[in-house]
Formats: sequence, C-alpha cells, structure tokens
Amino acid sequence: MLIQLAVIGLIVALLPLTVVWVSGDADKYRKLVWTALFLTFDLIMFGAFTRLTDSGLGCPDWPGCYAHGNPLSAHEMIAAAETALPSGPVTVFKAWVEMLHRYFAIAVGVLIIVLMAMAWNKWLRSGRTARRFRPIFPTLLLLLVCVQGAFGAWTVTMKLEPIIVTTHLLLAMSLLAAMTWLGAAQNQHLPVSAAGRKLAAPALVIALLLGFQIALGGWVSTNYAVLACNDFPLCNGALMPPMDFAHGFSLWRHLGQTANGDSLPFSALTAIHWTHRTFAYLVIICVAWLAHRALQDSGLRRTAIALLLAIALQFGTGMSTVVFKWPLAIAVMHNGGAALLLLLLVMLNYKIRFAPPLAAHGA
Repeated sequence: MLIQLAVIGLIVALLPLTVVWVSGDADKYRKLVWTALFLTFDLIMFGAFTRLTDSGLGCPDWPGCYAHGNPLSAHEMIAAAETALPSGPVTVFKAWVEMLHRYFAIAVGVLIIVLMAMAWNKWLRSGRTARRFRPIFPTLLLLLVCVQGAFGAWTVTMKLEPIIVTTHLLLAMSLLAAMTWLGAAQNQHLPVSAAGRKLAAPALVIALLLGFQIALGGWVSTNYAVLACNDFPLCNGALMPPMDFAHGFSLWRHLGQTANGDSLPFSALTAIHWTHRTFAYLVIICVAWLAHRALQDSGLRRTAIALLLAIALQFGTGMSTVVFKWPLAIAVMHNGGAALLLLLLVMLNYKIRFAPPLAAHGA
C-alpha cells in the first residue's frame, strides 16, 4: 500500500516537474519554487473542499483507504459502509475526495524534496557562497511538510478533533507563507523608499493578526459553526446574542462535545462564530490601512492594490456565506481568500525588508 501511494504521488508530481523542466525559463530553481507555491495554494483550496464536503473521514484509516492504496481496490468496503449509513462519513464520493487530497499532498511533498535537492546541489557547487540557494530554508520546508503529514494522519485517527484539524490548517498556511517568502527571494523587486521601510513593524503585526483570524476561521469551520449566526450584520437578530465562550473555546475536546463529554451547546457555536466575525472587522481595518499606506510607495503599490482587492473579496465571500446559507463554492472561495491574503501580506513584508532601497537605486 505504501509503495502504491508513493508511486501515485510521484506520478502526480511528474506533471509539474515536467512543466518546469521543459519551460523556457533558464532559472529552473526559481520556476520550481513558484510552481510548488502555486500547487501549495491549490492544495489548501482542495483541503478546504475536502473539509467542507465532510470528506475528512471518507477513508476512515490512514494513509490508505481500508488498507488499500486507492478507493477502487477498497470499493467493496466503501460501498458497504455507504449502504449501512448513506449520510455517514464514508461514501464513494467522499473516499475519492479524501484520497485525491492525500495524493495531491504527497505530490507537493515530492516537489519540496526535489527543491531541497536542487538547493543543496547548487549551494555546494557554488562553494557555499550563493545566498539564494542556501539549503536550510528548503530543508526546513521539508520538515514542516512532515509535521503537516503527521497532523493529517491525526486528523483521521482522532476523528476530526477540532484542535487537530485547526492545527492542520494552520500548518498548511504556515507552509504557504514559507513558500511565499522563498518565492519572493527568487524575484527582483522594485526599490522601496525609506517611508516604505517604516511599515515593517505594522506589516508584521498585521500579518500576525491575520494568522490569528485564520485560526479563528479554522475553529469556526472545524466546529461546524458557520451558520451559528444566521443573519448579517446582526447575529441571530442581536448585536450580542447569548454566547458560551467557555465551552466554545475549550480546546481539548471531541467534535460536537464539551470537555466533559456532553453535547456542545448551540450558544458555544454562536460564541465561536461571533468572535471570528467581530475580529474580522479589526483585520479588515488594519489590512486596508496598511494597503493605503503602501500605495504611496511605488515599490509596494502593486501588492497594496492586490491586498485591497483581496480584503474586499474576503469580506464579500464571508458575508455571502451567511446570507446565502453556506453555499459550497463561496465557502471554498472564502478559505482561498484567507490564503491569498496571507500570501500577499508575506510578500509585502518581504518587499518592505529586502527590496533594494530607493536612494541606492536612484544613485
């Protein structure tokens, strides 16, 4: 089974690797970095689709499906589980979604392994002087992927325990942020003024605020609290509805239960949703302020415009998720919007710190 999974992952990875190798870009390392970044973003989107379609337990074991490397071989057992409980976590559709997500994740891991090997090779051949190819960062990326894989396994074996699933999401976002930083290091950037450099501290703080908001969003999703507030801008017709923060933000508990094993009250789900929605206003204001300030610097302007568009999209999809009662496509877009915001904020942070200074460029 493990060999079969590895072979499938390699086959999936061969397509992007082939695209990189036959491309006209002479800098294959840079091309591979950005290809891996693009596919990491896609993997996060597909992971959101997996979670939002309740496919996380489509195959109730790990790493295979009923000890098989693909759903076809396990079709008899999947079909039996679906027949016994048609609305349950195991169906043919959900099994395929879950296994495709695993294949995709293995392929991204393969790309990062190739990336790390290229970095080591280029760094050693340069006499350990080429800073762009320093292998420590790609090596840490591989370690992060391994930790992410472990949490992916625990997501299944611990039956979607919210803290595990949320951590799995945060690790995926951390991988995206790290890949973005590495990708930014491969590009040439327009010079940034001294005024733009002064945004370094607020840009870092706002990126951390976004990370916390993503964690809150993951907590909403993994606790199935998306519709705990069924209207907008109020929550169940009130500005401050009845809420149970103690149970809602008790981290170590099973899905749908309190820490004592009782059923999680609806007021706890309301507290989760209300907190995420309320904190979103702060994040929107902070990101919009940062983008407005960055617009005044020619070296940061393009990223700032993209940030403003992304925060508008994220607000729109978040509101629409509630108003239209959680349509799948919009919910997946909302997850993708969070990933896009993180990518852009990381890119902005990199440019503020490491783009060439405007004075030196002008000289």
